Amino acid sequence: MNVKISLPDGSQREYPQGVKGADIALSISEGLARNALAIEVNGEVWDLARPITNDASVKILTWNDKSGKTTFWHSSAHLLAEALEALYPGVKFGIGPAIDSGFYYDVDLGDRTFGEGDLVAIENKMKELAKKDSAYVRKDVSKTEALDYFNKKADPYKIELISGLQDGSITFYQQGNFVDLCKGPHIPHTGFIKAVKLTNVAGAYWRGDEKNKMLTRIYGITFPKQKELDEYVHLMEEAKKRDHRKLGKELELFAFSEKVGMGLPLWLPKGTILRERLEQFMRKAQVRAGYDPVVTPHIGGKSLYVTSGHYEKYGKDSFQPIHTPDENEEFLLKPMNCPHHCEIYKTKPRSYRDLPIRLAEFGTVYRYEQSGELHGLTRVRGFTQDDAHIFCRPDQVKDEFIKVIDLVLHVFKSLGFDNYTAQVSLRDPANKQKYIGQDHLWDKAEKEIQEAADERGLKTVAVEGEAAFYGPKLDFMVKDALGRSWQLGTIQVDYNLPQRFELEYVGSDNQRHTPVMIHRAPFGSLERFVAVLIEHCAGNFPLWLAPDQIAVLPISERFNDYAAKVFDALKAQDIRGLLDDRDEKIGRKIRDAETKKIPFMLIVGEREAAENRVAVRKHGQGDQGSVSLDEFVNNFKVECAAP
Repeated sequence: MNVKISLPDGSQREYPQGVKGADIALSISEGLARNALAIEVNGEVWDLARPITNDASVKILTWNDKSGKTTFWHSSAHLLAEALEALYPGVKFGIGPAIDSGFYYDVDLGDRTFGEGDLVAIENKMKELAKKDSAYVRKDVSKTEALDYFNKKADPYKIELISGLQDGSITFYQQGNFVDLCKGPHIPHTGFIKAVKLTNVAGAYWRGDEKNKMLTRIYGITFPKQKELDEYVHLMEEAKKRDHRKLGKELELFAFSEKVGMGLPLWLPKGTILRERLEQFMRKAQVRAGYDPVVTPHIGGKSLYVTSGHYEKYGKDSFQPIHTPDENEEFLLKPMNCPHHCEIYKTKPRSYRDLPIRLAEFGTVYRYEQSGELHGLTRVRGFTQDDAHIFCRPDQVKDEFIKVIDLVLHVFKSLGFDNYTAQVSLRDPANKQKYIGQDHLWDKAEKEIQEAADERGLKTVAVEGEAAFYGPKLDFMVKDALGRSWQLGTIQVDYNLPQRFELEYVGSDNQRHTPVMIHRAPFGSLERFVAVLIEHCAGNFPLWLAPDQIAVLPISERFNDYAAKVFDALKAQDIRGLLDDRDEKIGRKIRDAETKKIPFMLIVGEREAAENRVAVRKHGQGDQGSVSLDEFVNNFKVECAAP
């Protein structure tokens, strides 16, 4: 008996029932068979050695496929665990998943201390084990067998995981002498893993619960070629130089204080200028697009979030209570702006002629993140969204959605993000209870998003399970200068919150109707956007955005008065910067200005003072020659034109 196998190019082939992915790959080409890591069967990733017993659509996965890399790195986590067990007998294992770049394994090393030298020893052991070409072998086991095995190993973390699994759904994987609880899939054998780098060690609570034991989390990354690891290491070195936490401190943009609280950034004067310039840029674009500004409080009554459904969905995980002298009052820190904007819509009757209504706010919201998940400005507990909500008629949804797409793309173009993809984030069809609202409205919203994206010529990928609980969305995945992907900008279609808040408008038929709500935030959050922008441009901001655009540098104290005159003239032209009149040599002043990434350095000495000129240096480009002050101002304004 044969099975029909459909390939990505649309062709079909027949194979004997029970054919394996490795056999299919070999039948296509020897080169594909050599590079095959796993196989996708009807959308699910399998081992290449797993038999296919029914007709299926398949895709052979290699290192060039995202799922191929994920499988490779998951298998590498098992190799790490094998090395750890060989080097540290009695080690206990938590979980070891693949992540966006590499993998980690959470382990309990007991009373052992762990240092940098240990990572080198583990790397060497992994390379040694990889060379054995040990096959990753899948085995179905009963729950009793699984518990017996890990009870003998005295591994409490695996026992806890197995206790929550259904009998008949448990699989082990073995490579070499190491056996792990795992649903797979895995690459064929360890020999594919040619290059290994363990990158970091951190603490992680078992199952993310602060009440549980702190485990040691070992991060790593592997590649099928040493050259690729070398390129990755170079990229990581560049990433360290661009790290927004490092540059944020050096450029005096933001800081954190333990007394203020973890995850609550303090914007310093230069960072505030940067932030305000971004806000001004967005406000200008929003005025052109017909938005009205609003401001809402930092807190809200509990009933507001009960009505919206957020409280039931997220409960105490996101909502922090505010205590007042009146015990009958219950306020919560605002975790999102949309419920407040719904209440603004309700402040007066609305007609179909009033729609669309576009309400925009730079609203600061607060969400609890575990301390171990906080990371600079990219993961904080208090952040400001460039939030807006559009209330429109059903017949206006697509046009309004397209206008928001145009606004998002304007932001990306203006700030140098020209490499992005659009992700249509849909419901998880297998877990619809996670979402509110009726199926036909979800289907309608998903269709409208896809049609709007298609009309604007966006290349999209659909991802199930990434929708908001109240509606599908279009998320923009932006690649920075180092090729890393970030989620910036989101647009959501929502038929549900307007119903929950009983929002209405009187239609042309003189009947009451419910508007549709579009949520949008082109930046996403200012904090995250600034972090990504810093790393994208390595702190070399566009001239219109730079906190300090110029530095006036007198070559000695004799010319401080003329330097001050130049500086005041530039300030009068709204040119931002600093006057460095320290008693330092000019070389030191130039080096300091370069370190601060100030776009222009204006050096003044005897000739400049006598002729009302400035000697211009450009950051990273050196001497630009001597010009009159008026000429510099005119040239500067042309170059500095804000988008």
